[in-house]
Amino acid sequence: MDKKIIAGNWKMNGNMDAVALMADALKNIDLSHVTIVLCLPMPFVGASAILSVETGVQDCSAHESGAYTGEVSARMISEIGAKYVIIGHSERRQYHNETNLVIAEKAKQALKSGLIPIICVGETMEEKQAGETNTVIEKQIRECVPGKGAIIAYEPRWAIGAGMTPSNEEIKREHGFIAEILESMGLGGTPILYGASVKGGNAAEIMSIPNVDGVLVGGASLKAEDFLPIIQAV
Repeated sequence: MDKKIIAGNWKMNGNMDAVALMADALKNIDLSHVTIVLCLPMPFVGASAILSVETGVQDCSAHESGAYTGEVSARMISEIGAKYVIIGHSERRQYHNETNLVIAEKAKQALKSGLIPIICVGETMEEKQAGETNTVIEKQIRECVPGKGAIIAYEPRWAIGAGMTPSNEEIKREHGFIAEILESMGLGGTPILYGASVKGGNAAEIMSIPNVDGVLVGGASLKAEDFLPIIQAV
């Protein structure tokens, strides 16, 4: 890839003041070697006009329209100026019981509406300890990725928010495996991001690993003093 992708997932955090502060911090960033995406809470996406970087959201509906109170369609998200949407994050799988089938439908709606879905895959600690990592990841990719135009984010679920990071060899192995699966599906060249405990101190090393096309950042994307070192690592 010509550019690394650095996506920030704010989760259910922040406020309009925080968006304004981040906008100010990012306004002079050189974007010639990096694509920056801020995936904000849905109410703040309308502030994309003040941001010099791409914006996204953290979920969309599996339905195009209809009587689904509280849901937001991919088309609506596209109309308010967002370009990306995180789909199938481990917290959605864990707390909202999202299945691969539901995630695939959301990804289809995103692509249909011109959004770029960032589809998350990854194993739990129990699956890792049982030696099922590759089986789980392959099943998720084959069942959740509907076609070209998506980005994959490998997030080992056991490392998210735990301050734990797989070894470089583990990241290299899993990203290489994901690339092979995508190639076998006719989706070679699909960007693959790494996510889970990404910080300014480890970002450069992680992004130098083969088949790591960027990072999906959680807590470290909320404040400029934490997020800018990750961007500068490119």
